[in-house]
Amino acid sequence: MREEKKINKVLIKDIKAVAFDCDGVMFDTTTANKAYYNQILEHFGRPAMTRDQFAYSHMHTVDQSIAHLFNEKTSINAAQAYRKSMSYLPFLKYMEIEPYLISLLERLRPKYKTAVATNRTDTMDRVIKAHGLVGYFDLVVSASDVDRPKPHPDSLIKIVNHFEIEPYNLIYVGDSQLDEMAANAAGIPFVAYNNGRLSADFYVNSLNEIENILELK
Repeated sequence: MREEKKINKVLIKDIKAVAFDCDGVMFDTTTANKAYYNQILEHFGRPAMTRDQFAYSHMHTVDQSIAHLFNEKTSINAAQAYRKSMSYLPFLKYMEIEPYLISLLERLRPKYKTAVATNRTDTMDRVIKAHGLVGYFDLVVSASDVDRPKPHPDSLIKIVNHFEIEPYNLIYVGDSQLDEMAANAAGIPFVAYNNGRLSADFYVNSLNEIENILELK
């Protein structure tokens, strides 16, 4: 049985910002990520990803994922060169924006600052533009913006410092163990999205449930 922690109402009233993971929270990117990495594998005559390989790639940075899929230096370098020559645009159509994301963002702003903390590297700007999310976030932090990606807390600490707030003023919505670890390391309240196996302060299955957490009327 999971241990469910609670944040009291005094702390809820202290929340000033909400940050989101991208893959699995803002978007269902299962089809997009499978198509992306499988194209790279196919180019080098390798079989499609296994379930375990996909689970790893879904959470980690593209550099980490390529190293995981191609476990020899020469192959990794070749795969990276091919990956960098690819356009990500064909894969954007496979990303499905999560229900209630835009309506939640509209409810949050301007009272709360909004941010993204993702292990994506060089694709986040295109994702934001392609799905009509320009202007909805005060800050977007990708893996390329910090020294260490999740599970390290660097991206969340960057958000806290940017907004000049305390860790307890921010909640982070994520769906993976890496998100949980990053939030814990940063001392930030964690909202587990569609994953009851995580240790979190709150559990939600729909983004509109965050309105209830923050007691939005």
